[in-house]
Amino acid sequence: MKKKKGLRVLLCAAIAVAVLLAAFLIYAGSYYHADETALAVLDAPGVTQTDGTIVLTPEGACDTGLVFYPGGKVQAEAYLPLLQRLQKAGIQCVLVKMPLRFAFFNANAASTVIARYPNIQHWYVGGHSLGGAMASSWAAKHPDDFDGLVLLGAYVYGDVPAEKSLVLYGTEDGVLSRDKLSGGPNEQVIPGGNHAQFGNYGAQKGDRTATITSAAQQDAAAARILDFIHAKK
Repeated sequence: MKKKKGLRVLLCAAIAVAVLLAAFLIYAGSYYHADETALAVLDAPGVTQTDGTIVLTPEGACDTGLVFYPGGKVQAEAYLPLLQRLQKAGIQCVLVKMPLRFAFFNANAASTVIARYPNIQHWYVGGHSLGGAMASSWAAKHPDDFDGLVLLGAYVYGDVPAEKSLVLYGTEDGVLSRDKLSGGPNEQVIPGGNHAQFGNYGAQKGDRTATITSAAQQDAAAARILDFIHAKK
């Protein structure tokens, strides 16, 4: 009797796990898709795909790179237009494609990327939303492996010096938990910007309507990221 009861318990537990897994896969399968503008960047000069990443390599010599983690449930390619702006300014950008589009499944991706490109002397790591949180978590554990942290619509997660972090968010961001912002010296607001427009994937649930275009928001973000990088050289 005890053996049969034990088997029933194991069977019920296995069914519960299977149901939860199926529910998660259904949840993860409904995600934000990159638009045509973003996908077109895949065919642009200097853009290649390798080992689960999309690499945007600038023309000429380059000693500075950015590892970028996408937001949760967002197709990675949605961030290509923003990263292309940085590529054209001389920054090598490595966009990581996360398993099931959740950065917590590969939070240590930056370590692998950095090891792959020994020619890059100055590394920045960053991301959007959940991707930013996971990039910040990695940065807190590897304080000597990067020059700066770039967070878009995200807050610093872990012990990362405020002066080593750039936090950007829009005035119309309806997703970011603002009570978790530290108010550090490099925390900057983009007037009229919202949460979703750092990428090209359309409107996001819970977000507010931006009063500027996605191109304008990405122009502003790229300019501030470049200012942050150049100030450290």
